[in-house]
Amino acid sequence: MLEARNVSLQFGKRVLFDDVNIKFHGDSCYGVIGANGAGKSTFLKILTDEITPVTGQVHLESGKRMAVLNQNHSEFNETTALHTVMMGHKVLWKIMQEKDAVYAKPDFSEADGMRASELEGEFAEMDGWNAESAAASLLSGLGIDEKEHDTLLKDLSGNEKVRILLAQALFGNPDVLILDEPTNDLDIRTISWLEDFLLEFRNTVIVVSHDRHFLDTVCTNIVDIDFKKLNSYTGNYSFWYESSQLALKQRTTSNKKAEAKKKELQEFIQRFSANASKSKQATSRKKLLEKINLDDIQPSSRKYPAVIFTQLRDAGNQLLELDQLSAKRGDEVLFDKLSLQLNKGDKIAFLSKSGLAITTLFQILEGEAKASRGEFRFGQTISTGYLPNESGEFFKTKESLIDWLREYSPGEKDDVFIRGFLGKMLFTGEESLKGVNVLSGGEKVRCMLSRMMLAQGNLLILDEPTNHLDLESIQALNNALQDFPGTVMFTSHDHTFTQTIANRVIEIGPNGYIDKELSYDEYNADDRFAEQRAALYN
Repeated sequence: MLEARNVSLQFGKRVLFDDVNIKFHGDSCYGVIGANGAGKSTFLKILTDEITPVTGQVHLESGKRMAVLNQNHSEFNETTALHTVMMGHKVLWKIMQEKDAVYAKPDFSEADGMRASELEGEFAEMDGWNAESAAASLLSGLGIDEKEHDTLLKDLSGNEKVRILLAQALFGNPDVLILDEPTNDLDIRTISWLEDFLLEFRNTVIVVSHDRHFLDTVCTNIVDIDFKKLNSYTGNYSFWYESSQLALKQRTTSNKKAEAKKKELQEFIQRFSANASKSKQATSRKKLLEKINLDDIQPSSRKYPAVIFTQLRDAGNQLLELDQLSAKRGDEVLFDKLSLQLNKGDKIAFLSKSGLAITTLFQILEGEAKASRGEFRFGQTISTGYLPNESGEFFKTKESLIDWLREYSPGEKDDVFIRGFLGKMLFTGEESLKGVNVLSGGEKVRCMLSRMMLAQGNLLILDEPTNHLDLESIQALNNALQDFPGTVMFTSHDHTFTQTIANRVIEIGPNGYIDKELSYDEYNADDRFAEQRAALYN
């Protein structure tokens, strides 16, 4: 068991945590959530003793081992991938090193023999003889080819380093596993492997992630950082989100009788429990929702930006047609002979092993790049709203946020209107006067979304829109695109985002494309497309 007792932390006058008491134990996975700046990663650092709280302490049960996803990607540059993983079990690795050193002594003594015998016993107790094969299996599961297991980390890509450090944290069956954004830089199939691994993992997991599908799949509890406190709720992220929204709605209907509110909550829990029937669903497997205490469900103070897309005019029947469109980067073919026609109401998820292929396609459509051959035509009634993957060029000016957004407001230029608009996007008070060149990544994306909303396009093009956004902004954007009556072209690594928005999937590669009117999950689950997908890239 891991426990935080009376923990408080503040930086200057800013209080992050105030007298926090919480326990993590058993075969449970705790998803830690909170608004940007609430202190999610900071709290994990308190648990791992990287940060000392102002008051209180953290206690790990005696004899238990904690493993943490290492965020320093260059710490093991001079170590092979396989050995980096095995170093995750520090005690076992120390025994291995001492054992090798004892056996290597040129003047091996009787005392050395006794010590070697002790080390061999400890090594066997820790299943040391299977350590190398277990480490190799983790690496392979995370997509690290066997020929790279003996390669130094400095000679591997950043993406591969992340996977190896993740394998290091998972290695050796730790009693408590702490993971901060473990799905970053992982593709959907590797994330699925990690989900399966954690579902079979029989010890305590504490995880911070912005991937809602991941949180829904693996979490048995949600730990919400709110009001400078940490509160643990039974269930996954979707259950927490929907129940907190219901509680917020009930709080605003003060005239409703307590008994009616209780009945509404009970019906919600029963409905959610019935829907949580997927085989991979941790909450269903543990049957925890049936044990919910109605008093546990509380409204959140979390604020969601008001993302609402409207069309200045409805689109006609001719939207966009691509004819044999192709693109290269140097000698590398990104996509080839792409011939498509968009239909009104299409919400298309674009997939590719190369993110550059999709970015280039969107840039061609927006006039920011040129095709190597082929052509495309927009219908006369079409106006686009575009969210690029990289938006740094838009924020090199030192002008204030209010002046920056005014430039993109085609009609209303009044300060009251602009301030009101910014307020809905969570830029309140003096925040509207700060320079756009000092905005965070998430704030810049919210600005770009504001720009899109003011454009009122009837065809939206979004390139990885959830990058840098917190869960609240992702949820608001997700809902907005579901409700948008126009047409959407987008790409995203967010599983839930893609599954809940797309009604059509197009996967592009150097050898052609696949175009199916299916949901994202239906497309991925259909084995008939596996061979076609492989042919796109071979």
